[in-house]
Amino acid sequence: MELINTIATWFIRKRVHQIELFMKYPLEVQKETFQKLVRKGRHCLYGSQHRFDTIRTVRDYQERVPLKTYEGFYPYIERLLKGEQGILWPTEIKWFSKSSGTTNSRSKFIPVSPEALEDCHIKGGKDMLALYFNNYPDSKIFTGKGLGIGGSHQNNHFDKSGTSFFGDVSAVIMQNLPFWVHFSRTPSLEVALMDEWEKKLEQMAELTIRENVTNLMGVPTWTMVLLQRVLEKTGKSVIAEVWPNLELFVHGAVAFGPYRSHFKQLIGRPDMRFLETYNASEGFFGIQDQKDSEEMLLMLDYGVFYEFISLEELGSEHPNALTLDEVQLDKNYALAITTNSGLWRYLIGDTIKFTSLHPFRIKITGRTKHFINAFGEEVVVENAEYAIVSACEATQAVINNFTAGPKYLERGKKGAHEWIIEFEVKPNELERFVDVLDECLRRVNADYDAKRYKDIALGKPVVHVAEKGTFYRWMKSRNKLGGQHKVPRLANNREYLDSILEMLESPGKSMMNNA
Repeated sequence: MELINTIATWFIRKRVHQIELFMKYPLEVQKETFQKLVRKGRHCLYGSQHRFDTIRTVRDYQERVPLKTYEGFYPYIERLLKGEQGILWPTEIKWFSKSSGTTNSRSKFIPVSPEALEDCHIKGGKDMLALYFNNYPDSKIFTGKGLGIGGSHQNNHFDKSGTSFFGDVSAVIMQNLPFWVHFSRTPSLEVALMDEWEKKLEQMAELTIRENVTNLMGVPTWTMVLLQRVLEKTGKSVIAEVWPNLELFVHGAVAFGPYRSHFKQLIGRPDMRFLETYNASEGFFGIQDQKDSEEMLLMLDYGVFYEFISLEELGSEHPNALTLDEVQLDKNYALAITTNSGLWRYLIGDTIKFTSLHPFRIKITGRTKHFINAFGEEVVVENAEYAIVSACEATQAVINNFTAGPKYLERGKKGAHEWIIEFEVKPNELERFVDVLDECLRRVNADYDAKRYKDIALGKPVVHVAEKGTFYRWMKSRNKLGGQHKVPRLANNREYLDSILEMLESPGKSMMNNA
C-alpha cells in the first residue's frame, strides 16, 4: 500500500502545474472555455434557437441569451427526461442529477453530460487530491480507504426506453467512477448507493468499523450522524480510536463553521485536516487550496463559464452580468453559469463573494432565496453562520442544526428574528448566547443594526432550544434524509419555523426573549 500511495501521489500532483497555469492566466482560460462552449452549443436545439452561430463575443452572448432559473429551463429539461436528445447539448444525456434544493420542495433534474462527468465532476475530485497532496506531501490517505457518504440513484421513469437514470450528484459520480477507484473506498458501491437512508446508515457503520479508513467525504450533517452511530456500535469515545489513521474530512453543501468544533471533538485528533469543496448538482466549482484558509479556488478549466450578478441587479428586468475581470472583492454576487451539460446562463441560486482576485478565490455566502428581509434588514446566511459560531465560542456550546425566520410585527408586539437551534452541547448561559448572537449580527450587518436601534423596529432574537433529533425527525417527515438534502438556514417566511415548532414537545423547551 505504501508503494500505491507513492505512485498515486506522484500522478495526482502533476496536475498542480496545470492549475497554476489557469491561476496565472484566468481571463484567457475563461475566454477559451466560453468559445468552446458556444461553438459546441451550435449543434443543439437551444443553440439554434438563440443563433449561437452568430455569437462572437461575450457581449453578443449576453444580449442574445437570457438569464434563466431552473423553472425557465424546465421545458427543455422535460424533453430530455422523456428521452429526446440534442436539446440543450449535442452529446447524449443519460444521467440527471436530482436535487430538491432548499428553495422549494419540487425536485430538480439537472442534465449531466459525459463531458461534465469527466471534465468537471470527476476532474474536480482528482484536483482536490492534487491540491491536498501539494499542501501535505506527507499524506498517507492511500495507505487505507476513503469512506464516502453518497446518495442513491434509480432508473429515469420519465423515459420509456429505460436507458437513462437520475440520482443525487454523489451517486451519479460514484456510479461513473473508474473501476479501480472502488478498490480504495468503502463500503461497497451496493451499500453506498442504497436508497433507504436509515438502513444504509446501519450497514455503513457495521461494514466500515473494521476497515482502515483514512479519509471521509460527505455533507457535514449526515457525516456527523454516521460517526455518532459508529461510536455507539463500537463503544469508543472518539473516532480516532476506531480509525487511528484517519487524517482528512472533505466536506461541502453546507457551511462547515458551525460544525467544526463538534467534528474535532467527535474525531479526537488534534491534527485532523478539513478540506472544503464546492461541488453542486450543476457542476464542480471550487476547492480549498490553502492550508490555513477556508477560501476556495475558483476552478476555471472545467468547461464552466462564469458570470456574476450583484444582488441589487438581480431583481431587474435586464440585470447586468459581470465577467471575472469586472468583479470586486467582498461583494455578494449571484452566480450564473454556462456549462458543458447545456446550462446556458443558468442562475444556480447560490451567492458568493470574492476574497481574492489574484488568483480568484471565493466563499459561498448563501442562497438567492435564503435570507431574512421582513423588516429591511437583509440578513444573509453568511451573517447567520458567523453569529452562530461566535455565540457558540462565547458560551462553550456545540450545535447540531439550526434555522431562522421572521417573527412578524403584531399589535402591541415588536418584530424579531426567531431561531430554532438544536445543540449537541448546550450553552453554559443561554441569555449570553442570545446576546452574542444579536451583537454579532449587529456588527456584521448595518441594516440589521439600524432596525435594532433602541428596539424600535426589531427586538432581540427569539431562540427556541430543540431537543436532540428534532431536525432529523423533521427531515425524515419530509422524506429528505441523507444525500444532498440539507436544513434551510434562513427563510423570509415562517414555513419552516412553524413546521418544526410543531415538533417541539413543550413550551418549556424554548426561551422567548422579547415575545
